[in-house]
Amino acid sequence: MKKMIVILVILLFIIGKNSTKKMIPDEAIRLRVIPNSNSSYDQEVKGKVKDAIQQDLYDLLKDTKGIHNARNKIINHLDVIEDNVSAVLKKEQVSYPYTIDYGFHNFPRKEFEGVTYEEGNYESLLVTLGNGKGDNWWCVLFPPLCLVEAEESTKPEYKFFLQELFEKYF
Repeated sequence: MKKMIVILVILLFIIGKNSTKKMIPDEAIRLRVIPNSNSSYDQEVKGKVKDAIQQDLYDLLKDTKGIHNARNKIINHLDVIEDNVSAVLKKEQVSYPYTIDYGFHNFPRKEFEGVTYEEGNYESLLVTLGNGKGDNWWCVLFPPLCLVEAEESTKPEYKFFLQELFEKYF
């Protein structure tokens, strides 16, 4: 009988672990930063641009309710985002151009932490640095699935009750 309970708990743990994956809601706004190239320098610049934008957008969107409100805030804040990108590139002494575009953009298929995000056109804020030939970074701005990083600077942990129970007793 005890074996049966242990097996049941393990099965529930596995099912529960898979059900805690974060999926992107249908009404979402993404942020994508595409670097000039895959050189270590350009990837580093991409990271610095991402960090600046992410912190700025966290401050802007942290108390936002509804996608329409988020969309309007982002659109009305594009000049500040552009100033931040420009400041980062100037500080890094980068001379290549950049573009910032809000609208619907194609995102490639991506697998991350066991979740597949399908290719498609998604509402997003797209920042392209230089030639835009490097590996990109993207996240979900609204609802704020990636902005938690800007607040906490550590990856959030999502746990399932049975997982905690299993870890406590086994």
